[in-house]
Amino acid sequence: MTNVTSTCRDLAELLPSAQTACRLLFQECYKAGIKNIFITETYRSQERQNFLYAQGRTRPGQIVTWTLASNHKSRLAWDIAVGPPHSLYDVTTLTRVGAIARKLGITWGGDWVGSIDRPHFEVKSSWKMPAGYKLGQVIVPSNSKMKVQLIVEDKPKEEIKVTQTWNPGSPAMKTETENYIAQAVKDGIIQESHLKDLQNGTMTTDRLIGLYITIQQRRDK
Repeated sequence: MTNVTSTCRDLAELLPSAQTACRLLFQECYKAGIKNIFITETYRSQERQNFLYAQGRTRPGQIVTWTLASNHKSRLAWDIAVGPPHSLYDVTTLTRVGAIARKLGITWGGDWVGSIDRPHFEVKSSWKMPAGYKLGQVIVPSNSKMKVQLIVEDKPKEEIKVTQTWNPGSPAMKTETENYIAQAVKDGIIQESHLKDLQNGTMTTDRLIGLYITIQQRRDK
């Protein structure tokens, strides 16, 4: 970064693990109904870190950082803020985001003792997505005019199961199958309703296969 007063909000400047963690956090916030948060800073050069550290110490202004060795310069941290109608660093919203971050294995600055930094989130370079989560196409805003958007949610595709009515293929096969099922009914292995369904044409192939397996297992006992 050439200008220490400029802020980088580009997710692409973070390491891959941090990019994924940040996107996952915004995705899960979206699902929780938190859509008015946005990125305020990602990567930060050592020169900019030094500049910010001097603020409130050797340079006028309010103290904004407590360290010279921030994980921003390691490309593993990002800061967020809250959009309207809430205040920029609304404690309630940031606390909700922090709770979601904990579940994802993301460190939240609001949990730090002595140097609380609620807008700050970071991960280790070894961070991996927790089991049970899947990342969709989430839009991570970098200003308060935009809201978090999830283009493709991580919903599993619906399983389409086609159940076909059994087609015996020939009269001989139909007769042989009916006799087999009828004998099983007579022997008390299965209920008579199965035979009736077979005879009136409502027996499905999957169900018939299941009946064959059931009959065989019960005869083997």
